[in-house]
Amino acid sequence: MWKSVASNALTLFIVILIALAALVAWGRNEFVQPGPLAQPICLQVERGASLSGVSRNLEERGAITDARIFRIGAEYSDRADDLKFGSYTVPAGASMEQVLEAITASGRSTCGRDLNFRIGVARADVVLSELDLTTNDYVEVARFDAGAETLPPEYMEVADDPALVFRVTVAEGVTSWQIVDALKKADFLQGALETVPPEGSLAPGSYEPTRGTERSAIIAEMTERQAAALAEAWANRAEGLPYDTPEEALIMASIIEKETSVPEERGQVASVFVNRLQQGMRLQTDPTVIYGITKGESVLGRGLRQSELRRETPWNTYVIDGLPPTPIANPGTESIRAALNPDTTDYLFFVADGTGGHAFAETLDEHNDNVARWRQIEAERGAEGQTGVQGE
Repeated sequence: MWKSVASNALTLFIVILIALAALVAWGRNEFVQPGPLAQPICLQVERGASLSGVSRNLEERGAITDARIFRIGAEYSDRADDLKFGSYTVPAGASMEQVLEAITASGRSTCGRDLNFRIGVARADVVLSELDLTTNDYVEVARFDAGAETLPPEYMEVADDPALVFRVTVAEGVTSWQIVDALKKADFLQGALETVPPEGSLAPGSYEPTRGTERSAIIAEMTERQAAALAEAWANRAEGLPYDTPEEALIMASIIEKETSVPEERGQVASVFVNRLQQGMRLQTDPTVIYGITKGESVLGRGLRQSELRRETPWNTYVIDGLPPTPIANPGTESIRAALNPDTTDYLFFVADGTGGHAFAETLDEHNDNVARWRQIEAERGAEGQTGVQGE
């Protein structure tokens, strides 16, 4: 009898093991196979959210078949405690494994509303956008000036939304004063900015603060990025450049940044200025004259006068020899690289060509011909007071 009981118990144990194995295999299959979601959704994970609450939300919205399996999969993959606050796109047919990856990996929001605080050379504005899940494109909802007294209702409706994603985008060529002045108007940031960082020390680009981030923390990140970009470019610089220090290269990069908006021209513009320095010629570049007038605290908004081209300031490269004492803006990484690895040319002059770019010349005669063409274009356009000329 005991043999029979033992045999039956062993059989039952084996059956249980097989059932457990089948259950595990089924659960594993449920976790990795395509999910039931027919249309993409935007999932918001709030600060302090629990895995249990998120999994129930996913099940209720039809994104996963079983919240328990989702939680077991998260525990098994050691991600149960890795939830990241934010808004995440859950695409149609996403598996539980893919959903878990989305909400525990980078923490970078991929859907919902996006508020982009843009600091440009001429102005600072705010663009509120929302992701259209059907096209996966952000659609602009509202746009308004930074610091505007009257805010659009579309913004007021979402201003306190905990899932609102913030970005600060700084254009290349913006001055340090402009950045500080604009950040003071960002109502989602906090903390005072008592001083303006040195010109050129802040990296243009995109930053992703959260609500309540200290303004000084963004300035610190900008400073760190710019220092790293300059250090890398300096370490990989070409030989024989007329700069003794990284700081001098940064000054040159800022001039390059302000002289051309065409990325492909940066190396050529850099070569003109390097050639001029090496030959003992003055740089004669208008943006330095403008900086001597505005100190980076405003946009001139008009052409330069002849009296201003002759006026002595520390930055007026029509009057001074060599480089000005400081950068004249915050250059981007590509302008820094161009300053330290310029194209190899014999160019000494350039002038606007009417297309947004410039015509380059090796000799004064060639340059004068290019200037004449530009003057004709100006006349045809009825332009008044804009020089657009370097090296006259």
